[in-house]
Amino acid sequence: MSKLHFTTKHANSATVTHNWYVVDGANQTVGRMCSKIAAILRGKNKAYYTPHVDCGDFIIVINCEKVVLTGNKMKDKVYDTFSGYPGGRKEEAAKDLQRRRPEVLVERAVKGMLPKNRLGRAMYKKLFVYQGASHPHSAQQPKELKF
Repeated sequence: MSKLHFTTKHANSATVTHNWYVVDGANQTVGRMCSKIAAILRGKNKAYYTPHVDCGDFIIVINCEKVVLTGNKMKDKVYDTFSGYPGGRKEEAAKDLQRRRPEVLVERAVKGMLPKNRLGRAMYKKLFVYQGASHPHSAQQPKELKF
């Protein structure tokens, strides 16, 4: 009786195809939407997902100014930045950040869900977040993605 040998197929840059998707952020909860986006950026929705290869897709998020936070997070959640200098720490409530730069809410949430290494930084570069319903990536013919 002969033994059967099955080999695992690993994805590489030659075999991976990167698709383009559009996500409408209107009336979407930030955390729930961003966790699904992070999984697609990693490529976990593909059968040939390989952890050490960037096999994820490109994601375009439109209407980012219309995303919602649950509970009291809009006034209680604080985003802080630190310049590295003494006294260089700045705090901003989510409500103020959404009014000033609404893209940052989605970008920071997704970035926190990706790996903290070179591969995670490459995955993060495939995320594009825009205010309003228009985006400059129509030439890529992105498909609409609904959650």
